[in-house]
Order: sequence, then C-alpha cells, then structure tokens
Amino acid sequence: MTLLSKTEILTANDLQTEDITVPEWGGSVRVRSFTGRERDAFEASMVRGDGKDRKVDLTNMRARLVGLTVIDETGQRLFTDEEADLLGAKSGAALDRVFAVAQKLNGLSGSDVEELTKNSSGVPSAASTSDSALSLDSNTQTISSGV
Repeated sequence: MTLLSKTEILTANDLQTEDITVPEWGGSVRVRSFTGRERDAFEASMVRGDGKDRKVDLTNMRARLVGLTVIDETGQRLFTDEEADLLGAKSGAALDRVFAVAQKLNGLSGSDVEELTKNSSGVPSAASTSDSALSLDSNTQTISSGV
C-alpha cells in the first residue's frame, strides 16, 4: 500500500453530502458532513460551565445540527448559528429526518453523547442514549468533575 502525501491528504475531497426529501418543507435539502473543526465546535457547544459546574446541554440540538449541516448548491451553509432557534420551531418530524442524515454522515450516535460527557468531566453522566438518536432524559445533565 502506498502512503499518502501531505498534498494528497489536504486536497482530497473528503466531505460527503446527501440530498434528502423533506415533504413537510415541500422539497429537498442537501446535508454535508462536518469538517474536523466544525465537529469539535459542535461538541464544545454542548458543554456549559467550567470545572465542577460543567453540564451537557442538548437544548435544540437537532436544530443546531441541521443548521450546521444543510448547505446550498455551492456548499455554503443555509443557516447561521443564530438561526437555530428558528429551525427549532419547525416540524419535529422534518427535523428528525434531516438530523438522521446529518447524524449518519458525521458518525454521531448516542454513545457520542456519553463519550462527550466522559471527556468533559471524567465521570459518566446519567445519559439515556441509543445508537439511532442522540438523546438524554432531560435537555441538560449535570456532570461532576473529578478535577
């Protein structure tokens, strides 16, 4: 097997997209996978507070993920971070449909929430997750720090 060069790695078109029909919205949308920076920022956005007072906050998480991953024909995001609340007011079924594609393209699962909780605190949260969807029993879970 030949090893890739730096140039080959940096020029590889490795961001996946998938078009999905959203009947509730009357058409289709294109969903794109995250860059490494975008994934880190998304995960960091779910942690609130510092030290022993850190919490995992999943408030409006589906709409935030949809807003970060839905793009136009040129690859530009359709929604800003500030517009996530507007998306959160849309049909839950429609958001779930697009969220599932974004989740798949980005390799996100329920166990990722548990991992995020462990990484941010060193202590597992009381998360109730499944591999088919990221979810917690409530929107915000307190996590204690062993630091």
